[in-house]
Amino acid sequence: MLRFILNRIGQSVFVVAGVVLLTFVIVRLVPGDPAVSYAGPRATPEQLAAAREKLGLDGSMLTQLQRYLSDLFSGDLGLSIHTRQPVIDDLARFVPASIELVLFAMLIAVPVGLALGRFAARHQGKAGDLAMRITTVLAVSFPAFWLGLLLQTLFASRLGWFPIAGEYTVSLDSTSPLHIWTNITIVDAALTGNWPVFVSTLQHLVLPGLVVAAYPIGAIAQLTRAGLTDELGQDHIRTVRALGFSSREVVGRFAMRPVLSPVLTLVALTFAYSIVNAFIVESIFNWPGVGRYTTSAIQALDTPAIAGVTLVIAIIYVNINLVVDIAQAFIDPRVRVK
Repeated sequence: MLRFILNRIGQSVFVVAGVVLLTFVIVRLVPGDPAVSYAGPRATPEQLAAAREKLGLDGSMLTQLQRYLSDLFSGDLGLSIHTRQPVIDDLARFVPASIELVLFAMLIAVPVGLALGRFAARHQGKAGDLAMRITTVLAVSFPAFWLGLLLQTLFASRLGWFPIAGEYTVSLDSTSPLHIWTNITIVDAALTGNWPVFVSTLQHLVLPGLVVAAYPIGAIAQLTRAGLTDELGQDHIRTVRALGFSSREVVGRFAMRPVLSPVLTLVALTFAYSIVNAFIVESIFNWPGVGRYTTSAIQALDTPAIAGVTLVIAIIYVNINLVVDIAQAFIDPRVRVK
């Protein structure tokens, strides 16, 4: 097991190194001069030279790469062009909100997807199975922006059950100011006992969380159903049935465990997809996450910010896959051998 974990860690480091080099090259090949965006269109040659030096764009490509890697190892992702702040500080402020949204969505998606897939497998060929399959196909097919606008119109504008946009009620900043610890609002509110902000944030999370969760729910349900359907046809399951175990016990105790390994892999993939998909959702629901920050960076040709976002998302994705691989090895020892 230790050898397996060390091997996966080595692969993860290799992938992150590749992302770092690829990001460096792509950012340097993007048309336009970031120094002009930083110094302004009327900047003098001296001001442009100073801007290039400040942004690490002076010197040869090899010199720039050495400086870039040196800064990365020291935790410096560069200076944002449009905010004029260190990129690492900007990401520390915006990334937690996106993670908050995606984690909330996955907390909905994983149990609901597993439950739907399990229900469909137990009622294969019946009306419940057909209804689940249609529902999950729709869930993975709906565009995020369309589903977001639909939920806003129905549950926010017409029924008034949930807030239409934002992270929490703005007036709470004066009546119940939040003390920041992690930059994840709902966590900070719980840690400090700020229950008005906690409840408000939870209410604001529901609609965007459901939009982000739609695709993972459909994908997890479909994979769970397919895996359980195949597993329930195996000889060892027939033996278990012959021993007198109930249908619920057969599915829960014997058939479900082998299915969890591929489901965990899918959860990791859909988590990464959800982070990117959240960019659109954040725009619709005015959620203060990294999606808004990235959009502004692209419009301003803010190459340090774009590179920083890309690298951070890649690291998050790689770490999630690493955790899932290790979890799979514990659930199914055959993974270690492979």
